[in-house]
Amino acid sequence: MTFQELGLKEEILKGIEELGFVEPMPIQEKVTPFLLGEDTSDLVALAQTGTGKTAGFGLPLLHLIDSSVNTIQALVLSPTRELCIQIANDLKNYSKYVKGFKVVPVYGGESIIKQYKQLDVTPQILVATPGRLIDLIERGKVNLSTIKYLVLDEADEMLNMGFQDDIERILEETPEERRTLLFSATMPNEIANIAKKYMKNSVEIAIGRKNSGSDNVRHIYYMVPAKLKRVVDINPDIYGIIFCRTRQETKDIADKLMQDGYNADALHGDLSQVQRDTVMQKFRIKNLQLLVATDVAAR
Repeated sequence: MTFQELGLKEEILKGIEELGFVEPMPIQEKVTPFLLGEDTSDLVALAQTGTGKTAGFGLPLLHLIDSSVNTIQALVLSPTRELCIQIANDLKNYSKYVKGFKVVPVYGGESIIKQYKQLDVTPQILVATPGRLIDLIERGKVNLSTIKYLVLDEADEMLNMGFQDDIERILEETPEERRTLLFSATMPNEIANIAKKYMKNSVEIAIGRKNSGSDNVRHIYYMVPAKLKRVVDINPDIYGIIFCRTRQETKDIADKLMQDGYNADALHGDLSQVQRDTVMQKFRIKNLQLLVATDVAAR
């Protein structure tokens, strides 16, 4: 199947062709016809990170929204600032030739005044982290009464990060007739409960096996109760992440490694956004060999 066969508008096809899109990935091939078809059911889509989820919901949303109308027609909720920015940038790239289209990301860790100015012209798609969105709603800057589509991206991670109350608060601000699209890598009970409580006759689309890792990633892990440094010493060129259960463990292990001369640093929820960005940038460009992190912070 090709993107042309999915029935997307010409201006969208032109934009993604420039990006090198040739054939749709499985989630795009399944989700796009469902969202563009006559069935108006809500959607639960299960797929791992790296399987093309952003285009899976982004391309049909661009097809469905009316770019000539300056109201928020779609809201995409994401768990982290980084993912929020990534989704917004991807949507901007896909919509290069869609006249009048605007997407705005709003997230914590950046001046709310700057985001106020970006919202002076209402976007058709708003991408947001839950906390900052609630702040903007309470300040009267964002009105969700016009949205037709609500996307919960990385829904399992939002719950892991403690956003369930925020999500429910946001859902209460949206119209009952909205269409809800929930994307998640796993299907814990909390996700099932949200689907049951807030979604209408939802259809499930699963790519791969439920609660499984991505086939695009080679996974190697060590369970190390007390001999972590031995693993590092045997593999002097190691480049990886050390996951810990608690923030305190993360701090203690990173501090001990650094004291002993290892190229390590910590990433956890007690750091400011600027500090987290600095650590992640060091790790991305490989100026840091070992990232010691809680699983949520690493996400």
